Amino acid sequence: MSATIPKDAARRLVVARLGAAHGVRGEVKITAFGDDPQALIGYGPLATADGRSFRILSLKTIGQRLVARLAGVGDRTAAEALSGIDLHVDRDRLPPPEDDDTFYHADLIGLPVETTDGRPIGSVVAVPDYGAGELLEIAPPRGATVLLPFTRAVVPVIDLAGRRIVVDLPPGLLDADDEPDGEAAEAGAAGPGAEGADAADRS
Repeated sequence: MSATIPKDAARRLVVARLGAAHGVRGEVKITAFGDDPQALIGYGPLATADGRSFRILSLKTIGQRLVARLAGVGDRTAAEALSGIDLHVDRDRLPPPEDDDTFYHADLIGLPVETTDGRPIGSVVAVPDYGAGELLEIAPPRGATVLLPFTRAVVPVIDLAGRRIVVDLPPGLLDADDEPDGEAAEAGAAGPGAEGADAADRS
């Protein structure tokens, strides 16, 4: 199963982070959060947390690094002042997921999670991938987070409209004493902040 990252049409997602200046003509190193870095150019002006906006005019790869040229940034001094700034885009400016098993991470983060028999267990806080496939990280109202494989077998239902995820828990993953009640699980499903535009695929 795959996941991509949004919450709703008004949701702002982090799609890139500006890095160190490159050269003397205002170019900056940039980290893209997504499968296709070149797509950043097509998003149009990208917003910062403090209300500014920057349009990416071009992207090129130098060695292992991606370098961007930004409209209105013409020298090294201006570029150096941008290091560490995140660039955001509205959710509705991102393309739709490729198929029914691909989801933006931000569409998943914050969703309440319940078992196949209707017991709430917490909410999604992250969609990590440590090299063996994507996972759902679920935070119960108390205790440590739980990692589940992001597969159809373990995550059979993702209901974005109904704002819920149904999981088929492996036996013994949660002890009976650790299972949250409905009120606690609802309280733990706080909405997410701005997220990156990554996607996850449910296998």
